[in-house]
Amino acid sequence: MTQQLDPTVREFVDALNANDQDRFQAVLTADATMSDDGVERNLALWTDSEIFASNARMNVESIDDGGTALVADYTNSRWGSMRTAWRFTVRDGKISRFETGQA
Repeated sequence: MTQQLDPTVREFVDALNANDQDRFQAVLTADATMSDDGVERNLALWTDSEIFASNARMNVESIDDGGTALVADYTNSRWGSMRTAWRFTVRDGKISRFETGQA
């Protein structure tokens, strides 16, 4: 990969892959929001279901937009493996919003 992940986005990916909820929450702003396939979701409920309760893993395939957008092979025990796109908004060293969906 020619581009590198933004350091804050890298921490998001690493915390997700480590299944570390505290570390994951620490990288998000208090008012963080997210969407999945264009639908606004409750971030706490979504991350619990789609990441932590289902042992999610993200293998980054490509990086774009200065390290704040990526395509990954995303796997969890709920849905299996799928190619997903992620776009992050970083504010003051934390993620204030992320959008994901099938790529």
